[in-house]
Amino acid sequence: MCNTLPDAPSLCPLCHHDQLALFHQDKKRPYFQCQQCQLVTVPAAFYLDEVAEKAFYDLHDNTVADSGYQRFLSRTLHPVLNVIAGDAKGLDYGCGEGAVLSKMAAEHGITVNNYDLFYFPDQGQLQQQYDFVTMTEVIEHIADAQQVFKQLQGLLKPSGLLAIMTKRVRDHAGFIHWHYKHDPTHINFYSEATFEWIAQTYQWQLEIIDNDVVFFRVP
Repeated sequence: MCNTLPDAPSLCPLCHHDQLALFHQDKKRPYFQCQQCQLVTVPAAFYLDEVAEKAFYDLHDNTVADSGYQRFLSRTLHPVLNVIAGDAKGLDYGCGEGAVLSKMAAEHGITVNNYDLFYFPDQGQLQQQYDFVTMTEVIEHIADAQQVFKQLQGLLKPSGLLAIMTKRVRDHAGFIHWHYKHDPTHINFYSEATFEWIAQTYQWQLEIIDNDVVFFRVP
């Protein structure tokens, strides 16, 4: 562990608050917690560059033929299917190379468009509005969290649904031994308190679905 105290980010990437306190430091990176929204974040100096980041994602081999990956995605998709109308149209934001969730949804007669910065970078998908948006294991990778949530706000129709899957920070003791923080592409870590701040800020309704899935509903 480093002996010198690392510099904190100047602003929280989610709420742009300027008070961040050291939350934890391991051999690889320091982690700071925003004192307003409780987001735990990594300083920008520890971000991978775009080439290295994509190379890391390319190591994943998530295809529709992988039943284990389908079960993983179903923890988000099935609760969504239970509450949307049969003619609902969705967007899978950060769908990954395999775009598996949209293929699973199609089996239920639901249309889901795909957007991914690296694999499906069609900006036209971000110029529409949707009945629901899914983000499975995405937001922990996004540096400009505030910009993305504002973008999501524009993507959702009135009464729209945002479904997010990401593992949540529980407490400092759990964070110390948390495997999730060891992924070098994971740079922002959300807690229930962070999601409550998001709901209040954007005037969305928060629903905790399970240990790593939450819904936001637009009034």
